[in-house]
Amino acid sequence: MLRQSLISLLVLVVAAALYVFLVPGSTETLSRFGIQLPLPAAEPSPQGGGQGGGQGAGQRQGGARGGGRPMVVVTAPVVMGTINDRLTAIGEGAAAHSVTVVSPANGTLAELLVRPGDTVAAGATLGHLDSAVEQIAFERAQLAFDDARTALERVRELAGANNATAVQVKAAELAFNNARLELQGADLDLKRRTIVTPFGGTVGLFQVGPGNTVTAQTVVTTIEDTSELVISFWVPERYAGAISPGMPITAGAVALPGVALAGEVSAVDNRIDPASRTLRVEARIGNESGRLRPGMSFSVSMSFPGDSFPTVDPLAIQWSSSGAYLWRYADEKVERVPVEIIQRNSDGVLVKADLAAGDQVVTQGVQQLTAGASVRLLDTPAGGPGGGQNGERGGGQGGGQGGGSRQSANPS
Repeated sequence: MLRQSLISLLVLVVAAALYVFLVPGSTETLSRFGIQLPLPAAEPSPQGGGQGGGQGAGQRQGGARGGGRPMVVVTAPVVMGTINDRLTAIGEGAAAHSVTVVSPANGTLAELLVRPGDTVAAGATLGHLDSAVEQIAFERAQLAFDDARTALERVRELAGANNATAVQVKAAELAFNNARLELQGADLDLKRRTIVTPFGGTVGLFQVGPGNTVTAQTVVTTIEDTSELVISFWVPERYAGAISPGMPITAGAVALPGVALAGEVSAVDNRIDPASRTLRVEARIGNESGRLRPGMSFSVSMSFPGDSFPTVDPLAIQWSSSGAYLWRYADEKVERVPVEIIQRNSDGVLVKADLAAGDQVVTQGVQQLTAGASVRLLDTPAGGPGGGQNGERGGGQGGGQGGGSRQSANPS
């Protein structure tokens, strides 16, 4: 009960104080009811109030007419950014020269002279097919050739002594030539019983072994010349006009992290793939150490001149019905500059606009800006009459003089 009484009393005291200080003529009203307060009359004299209020208001209005406080903004410099200056693609490596070795004839594989992984020179023998029949045919052709050559020599000696006619000489020459062709055919059949490599390289796994019957289309093994690797990769069509043979590339193998491999473009396709809108490119890299293998995947990088555009802070971009724009700051004023957005990056926006590197654009405080408005930077003190700190001092003097006039009127 006592607590409620104290709260009620406190509310009454607060209400009375508010009535005395906020309601004009409250002191005279209370005095008519016999309540005298030791407070001076709150109503100012017309002359003092007019002078004080008018002078204070006049000075405050003067501060507003002087331009008020200039809007405070934050700016960021324009930098130049480059796009389309680097290309990265994934490609697959292949041997510079590769061949699938097949059996040159039908027969049975008699022996293999090399093992998978061996390095062989061009023309090296990899194995033999059974060749007994071909060997006999070759020896028979050799005997026939030797006999035809001896007969031709004898007929020519007789013709020199006028003991053989020209017809006999022609017949002997024909027999000799036929025997020579038979010998060449037999020699060719015998050579086809030997499996050789057309160029040097590394021998792959064998698909057949000794004792297997093979045909002229049976795959025996593969030979890979890995002294160089050819990397095939695809690039977007916008780079089609910028890539040409001889351009340098940098490749990195997934199997060899951190190792950069230098190479150059060796071939460019003559058409764009219509399905993927990409262009096939081939590049060569050296492999003297033999660490790279055909079929490896590679990350290929290429550098280009690229296109340069002004880059601005994303906060500087504003939008209106006519498109994007920003505010450029110069000489304590702002200028509206229309922009065309080229690309958005994590650290800035590339735009096409009348901007140069080093220009200052407004990033904060853009909501109330108008073309040609006077502004100041956040870390720059305000100056000049009617603005910033000077404007605040002008308003304070007006209020002080007005208050002094009211106090001088109260005693009267």
